[in-house]
Amino acid sequence: MAGQNTLTLTDAEFDKDVINSEVPVMVDFWAEWCGPCRQMSPTIDAVADDYAGRVKIGKLNVDENPQTAMRYNIRGIPTLLLFKGGKVVEQKVGAVGRTDVAKMLDAQL
Repeated sequence: MAGQNTLTLTDAEFDKDVINSEVPVMVDFWAEWCGPCRQMSPTIDAVADDYAGRVKIGKLNVDENPQTAMRYNIRGIPTLLLFKGGKVVEQKVGAVGRTDVAKMLDAQL
């Protein structure tokens, strides 16, 4: 469920792919059964294409990777967390549009 510029993130590789990243990383916490998550998927993939090379965009399935979801107290999905320098700098809970996601990213570039 990821586009060509969208990373598939896991508990095992989260620190390497996100925390230690040289560029900002936006993580979409989602699950297969979540309708709003599926609705947002094309938006996340489009933003990943738009920001390729400047920001990493990744999806983390909370059912398959519960440790990372617990680590960041993800209580509702979809949740977007934006990491910069290994720290969460912005968070959005619930389905948001492409414009809102772009504003979130532009504020950190």
